[in-house]
Amino acid sequence: MSDTTVFQEARRYRDRLMSRPWIFPESSLPTSTSEENTDTDADPTMKDPYCDGDNPIVVTGNDVLVAKDKIAGGIVRTPCRRTRMSEALRCELYFKKEYMQYTGSFKDRGAFLALLNLSEEQKKRGVVTTSAGNHAQAMAFQGGKLGIPVTVVMPKTAPLVKVTSCRDLKAGVILHGMRFDEAKAHAMKLRNERDLLYIDGYDHPDILAGQGTAGLEILEDIPDVDYIIVPVGGGGLIAGVSAAVKHLSPNVQIIGVESDRCPSWHTAMENGRPIPCRQTQSGAKQSIADGLNVVRVGFNSFATAKIDRMLAVPEKFISTAILRLLEGEKSVVEGAGAIGLAALLSGMLPEVIGKKVVCILCGGNIDATVLGLVIDRGLVQEGRLCRFMVVVSDRPGGLARLVNILAHMAASVKDIGHDRISLSSYVYMTGIACTIETKNRAHAGEVRTKLFEAYGEDLKWQEEDDD
Repeated sequence: MSDTTVFQEARRYRDRLMSRPWIFPESSLPTSTSEENTDTDADPTMKDPYCDGDNPIVVTGNDVLVAKDKIAGGIVRTPCRRTRMSEALRCELYFKKEYMQYTGSFKDRGAFLALLNLSEEQKKRGVVTTSAGNHAQAMAFQGGKLGIPVTVVMPKTAPLVKVTSCRDLKAGVILHGMRFDEAKAHAMKLRNERDLLYIDGYDHPDILAGQGTAGLEILEDIPDVDYIIVPVGGGGLIAGVSAAVKHLSPNVQIIGVESDRCPSWHTAMENGRPIPCRQTQSGAKQSIADGLNVVRVGFNSFATAKIDRMLAVPEKFISTAILRLLEGEKSVVEGAGAIGLAALLSGMLPEVIGKKVVCILCGGNIDATVLGLVIDRGLVQEGRLCRFMVVVSDRPGGLARLVNILAHMAASVKDIGHDRISLSSYVYMTGIACTIETKNRAHAGEVRTKLFEAYGEDLKWQEEDDD
């Protein structure tokens, strides 16, 4: 059995099979082929007067204080509680649970304020907006309460749970384009055709002021906080929060976090102003933090935000963070909402050790099917779900030997399959693809070592994806 020639074909088959995507193949959404002009800044007829790159509006701490009084009673005052993850992360960690808003995200705050501030004529005509989901739901809900017609344009890549929720809330939902900028261009076209007011979900001044009220609540609950970690997409949340917090407690450090696949804020920082981020244009469809996938951050947001440090976190830590929140906090949080915890898990914030930290969990709208995939991916990242391919004897006892080794090592078999056809020259050999559950990364290493002792080069272990 040790003769390399005997197993040559089997190993070629094993290598060919294991080179394929396994468990979690990346979805490859179609790239837009639309020739529609999506540059709303270049076309004067498509510009938003409330979001002018040449004359940005800076939202102040006083604006946020006024907003807090206006929206009181129209939003949920979410809790900010210490988590038992504090010991493991070596800091006093609190979660601001914005996913507990009625529509599942912090967006209720800004949407309610923006609609309250409309003129009576604007309230009658209605508004149009663009959203990957959370802002759309908030506008639909708050518009319904206030009797204001709301039309939302969402990219076709928006999660089904968010699209369905908007429709349930009686908003007029239009799916257009594969990216946020394509959806926005169509929304601006509708604004012109129907004489509606466009409300930018991350850059309208009222939106920023409304979102900033979350920062005021954090200071009320944790007045001696050292760091506040804020998810960053278009920038509305971090702009409002930082304006409010720095106004009242200038020594509090504000840390922004975005996905390394969609680094639109970093692009703005590198260029000194918001510009379209090409990496986000290509990476958005592969990011689990869909709520943060904005090609160009807001002009007002960029001018307003007071950020002490900005991070781009690898996607793999987001999956792990979602899993940790589910298991440790019993909280269902979407990728955008979990990215702050992902930054802590990544080890990119050593300065917070021993400090009092608040992490904003900004949203919880995640598809059930996506959540299942994310849980499995998180288990892989933590070494608790592993897969390997091995060539074994197809005679009686061949499979039993493998299973007995796994049982002895206390590894649970989650999935197992044979492939005999590909080994046509060796009728007494078979390929086995096996997925197992282990206790942790160290336990997985022990199982791998034991299997290698038994099967040598006929074992190929699926390596963890580091991207």
